[in-house]
Parts: sequence; structure tokens; C-alpha cells
Amino acid sequence: MSDGHGSTPDTPPGWASNQPPPYGDAPGSPWTAPGSGPGAPPPPQPPQQPYGGQAPYGQPPPSGPGPYGPPPHGFPPPHGFPPPPAMRPGIIPLRPLGLGDILDGAIKLIRSNPKTILGLSAIVAALGAIPVAIGQAVVIGDLGAGINDPSLLENSQDIGFLAQYGGTLISYAVQFVAVTLLTGVLTRILGRAVFGGKMTVGEAWKLTRDRVPTLFGLVAIGLLAMLLPMVVVVLLIVGLGAAGADFGALFVVGALAMLGFIAYALFITTRLALAPSVAVLERRGVVDSLRRSWNLVGGGFWRTLGILLLTQLITALVALVLSFPFSIMAFVAGLIGQGSTGSRIVTAILIAVGGTVGAMITYPFQAGVNGLLYADRRMRAEAFDLVLQTAAIEQQRQGWVHASADDLWDPSITPGGPGRYDQTGRGAPWHDS
Repeated sequence: MSDGHGSTPDTPPGWASNQPPPYGDAPGSPWTAPGSGPGAPPPPQPPQQPYGGQAPYGQPPPSGPGPYGPPPHGFPPPHGFPPPPAMRPGIIPLRPLGLGDILDGAIKLIRSNPKTILGLSAIVAALGAIPVAIGQAVVIGDLGAGINDPSLLENSQDIGFLAQYGGTLISYAVQFVAVTLLTGVLTRILGRAVFGGKMTVGEAWKLTRDRVPTLFGLVAIGLLAMLLPMVVVVLLIVGLGAAGADFGALFVVGALAMLGFIAYALFITTRLALAPSVAVLERRGVVDSLRRSWNLVGGGFWRTLGILLLTQLITALVALVLSFPFSIMAFVAGLIGQGSTGSRIVTAILIAVGGTVGAMITYPFQAGVNGLLYADRRMRAEAFDLVLQTAAIEQQRQGWVHASADDLWDPSITPGGPGRYDQTGRGAPWHDS
């Protein structure tokens, strides 16, 4: 139907009568895009770059140069990309350490220099195991002799008691000296192993021997810190018993006192656990080493306590597994021998070998964990990992680990820091002349 103005019924009002055809309808039309026509596929669209240069959700980013390539130097990686791995010239990565890094580093410390570390540990372990082995061999031999003659067992109880506990006390005295020296030497070897360097026994002893009095002082103070509260607890219980307190009151007081002592012992030993590493690597005195350890552990007490307890559990299980077969063979040999001299000797040898095998592994492992805890606390509290990385880069440039790497653990001797300087006024350890 017409509106009376001559417009066609198919054209909307106000539109021109000559309209271009729809897109792609008429072949050869001037309005048709080149290469298109009826049934032709749509032209390819250029790829769309997501905002920020990241791949669409659910798709991995392509590799190679381009918008997904590595970020310019000095800029952090885009969100979702892992950070670059830390430098690892030696037994640990030069960054704050996790639990796995500490345990793995302690194992790598043993593997990095097995002859020196296991040789020293075996000597110390044997010195501590022999007195205990002799005492236990006497007890087992008496048990074997008492199988056929019970009267011999009754007459030898006092001798067996003195032999067993006397050997244990002698072993503790030997360990007090030998293990203290071993800890100092192993800590010095660890300080070099962090950079991938090795150290002979003679060199380690030369660098550690002036620290021996300090190490003995630390152990003596630690023993006093444990013995004095224990004496107070014993005197308290004895005093209550003398005053006529009943068994229930003595039991409650004793249990509370023992729980308090355990909490005190865990707190003190954890806060002072890093003192030997400080004394050896930073060359500080007794009081200064204790104060330094107290401050370093303060920011991570519970983490340090957990790692130390886990280390004690691991070493106890490892020592038990390694020494258990020897202990079984020693017990059987002592019983079968029925107290003969030959059987006692064989029993003592087997027990000593089992104790030595277990301790020669656990001693360096414990020393390694303590030393790496010290390094971790410094990296977390003092950004010491940056100092280690700077030194490691310089060592890689020079192609070897210089002995001056040992000085780096001293806070007063750092690259460009206060302490020793060369003639140019720069920090001596890491500058070439």
C-alpha cells in the first residue's frame, strides 16, 4: 500500500530507494570485500593479545620471544610464573632455607667430603662407644654365666652394675671432649662447603683449635644451666618427703616439677643451640656467642625447636636401626659363650662396632643441621643470603673458592663492609688487585 508520495512499500520512510546490497550477496558488487562471495569463508581475524601479555585462561603461555617472552631485566616475572632458582654453589641454595633444604644440606655435607667427615666421626664415635661396650659386655657375660649357675649371677650383680653405669659415665666424659672438638671442626668444614669448597682435616683443625676453649666454655655453661634446676627439683622433693608429705602430694609436685623442667630445658637449649656455630664461624667469645644465639633464635623459636626435635628423632631412629643388628649378635654371643673371656671380647667388639656405625652418621648430621640453622637464621634476620650470593658470584668469576670465604661469616668482614680493607679501601676478601 502506497502512502501517496511514491515510495515503495519495501523501503522504510526516510531511506533512499537505491540501497547497497547486503554484505557478500551480489557477486562482483562494489560493496563486496575482495576474495569474498557467496559461500566464501570469512576472512581470517588477527590474533587477539590478552591484556598484560598473558595467555587466555586454561591455556599455557607460548614460549620464545614475543609478548610471552621473559620480562625485561630488572622487572619481576609476570603473575603465575615461578621465580628463578637461587644460586647453589655448594650444599644449600643461597636463600632462606626450608626444612627439606636443611636436612638435604646436612646429608650433602657428609657426601661432599666423606673421607674427612666420616673418618673424624668414626674416631670420636669409637672413643665414646668403647667404654659402654665394655660395661655391657660384662653384664651380658654375667647373664650367660648365670644360665648354668644362678649363684654366679647373684654374686656378680654389683660388679655388673658398676661396669655398666661406670662405662656410661666414662663414655659421657669422653664425648664431652671429643664431640665438642668434632662439632667445631665440622662447623668449620660446613662454612666452606656452603660455597662448594673442601677442607682437609689439618686445615680444619688449624682454623678451629683457637676456638676450643670457647667451645668447652659453652658446653660447661650449658651443663650448669641444666643441672642447677634439676638439683632444685630433687631438693624440693626430698624436702617435702622429710616434712612428712604423703605419696600423692609428692607425686603431683614431682610431676609438675618435671614438666616445668622439660619446658625449661627445651627453651634454654633451643635459644642457645646456635652458640657453637657462632663461636667457630664468627670467632666470638663465650658470653658473646650465647647472646648472639639468643638473639638469632628469638625471631624463629618455634621453627628452630621443631627442627631440632625432628633432628633428634631422626638421629635416634637411624642410630637404632644401624646398631640393632650388632646388639642382637652381641647378646646372642654373650649368652652362648656363658661368660667366657672370648665371648665377652666378641660381645664388646660387636657392641662397639654397632655404636660406632650409628654415631659416625648421626654426629655429622646433627652438626650439619645446627650449622645450617645458624645460616638460615642469619639469612632471614639479616639478609645474609645477599652477602653469600655476592661472594658466590665473585668465586664463580674467579673459578675457585678462596680461603677468605671463611672470613665472610664474620659480620665485621663483609664485601664493602666494616672490618678489613685493602690499600684501595675496599673490602679485602672479594676484590682483585
